[in-house]
Amino acid sequence: MELIIKKFDELTVNELYDILKLRVNVFVVEQECPYPEIDDKDQNAYHVWLRDEEGIAAYLRVLDKGVSFDDAAVGRVISARRRKGFGTVVLKEGIRVAKEKFGADKITIEAQVYARKFYENVGFRQVSEEFLEDGIPHILMTLEVE
Repeated sequence: MELIIKKFDELTVNELYDILKLRVNVFVVEQECPYPEIDDKDQNAYHVWLRDEEGIAAYLRVLDKGVSFDDAAVGRVISARRRKGFGTVVLKEGIRVAKEKFGADKITIEAQVYARKFYENVGFRQVSEEFLEDGIPHILMTLEVE
């Protein structure tokens, strides 16, 4: 398994294609949620993913303060192969990237409610009531970075 961390302008065309294909397949097709997946934030992100000979196993993007929230943000978190620990590995790497590349002392995420425990397991805490985002229940969660 290989960990890859790249800024947008470092991505190859094939890497970008694979990332966008995975995100659309999960967030738009699988979750039956038509929304603007390509949101003009990727250009300001670090893209973090695990891959092997089968392709991307887990992915997320890390955004600096002010792009989505007042704090740094981690988003588009996907484990393509669920229940194997890849999502946790990539999430911990995303937290490290937010701290090292953006000097983050706090990270905010918009989490789908069903994934609350996943984020709590690495230290995120719920800071909002449930709300609907594109018809899917979400909550805001934050992590104080040490």
